[in-house]
Amino acid sequence: MNDDDTPAPPTATERVYEGLYTDILERRLAPGTRLREEELAARFEVSRTVVRQALQRLAQEQVIELQHNRGAQVPAPTRDDARHVFDARRVVECEIARRLAGRLRAEQVAELETLVEAEARAQAQGDRAAAIRLSGEFHRRLALMGGNPVFVRMLDGLLPTTSLLTALYQPAGTPACVAHRHVELIAALSGTGASAATEMRRHLQEIERSLEEPRVRAGTRAGRSRDLFQAYREDSGQVLSPTIE
Repeated sequence: MNDDDTPAPPTATERVYEGLYTDILERRLAPGTRLREEELAARFEVSRTVVRQALQRLAQEQVIELQHNRGAQVPAPTRDDARHVFDARRVVECEIARRLAGRLRAEQVAELETLVEAEARAQAQGDRAAAIRLSGEFHRRLALMGGNPVFVRMLDGLLPTTSLLTALYQPAGTPACVAHRHVELIAALSGTGASAATEMRRHLQEIERSLEEPRVRAGTRAGRSRDLFQAYREDSGQVLSPTIE
């Protein structure tokens, strides 16, 4: 923060990171899209070093894949991945909910409610990427409140894939997590461990059921990507499509 409490402007690395993160979660970069440093540097008007730093951060958070001798690309999680991820999340998060039931302090409840309100605002404003991010943060915050760092690490390995699955398979207009379900979950956490675990299981099953096979999306990948990159180079009439594998 500056002395006048206004947020500092984002660094070049943050700008590239946020741009790519949002474009992936809002489906403007399709699964399998190659992310070439030279092209991204030109389109964001930054150095390749800055692009590389942003890509490394995205890879650390499992939002993209970095492969030796192949560079970066947008992952393509499958429906089998979805089943495995949600099976694991049910095991971990239902136990977190069971242990947290009846133990949350008033300030922790207020913290969770603030996240739910922010998520609802993002949904109302049509900011899908922010809503997905806040939904994941809500679940991660519960894990942190549970006090078991192993659970937190496990969830850190599951939430990024969940976000990608949500972006790829949820129908347009479907909220990543229905905010009122998070409200119901907070309420359930004031009860017994069994009721809290049941509500968490219901919530995760609802998210999993909302995932559909992408019917015509494969046929529109290139168009989405071309539109995206055109925005990066507003001063040029040339549009270069990324490599889709």
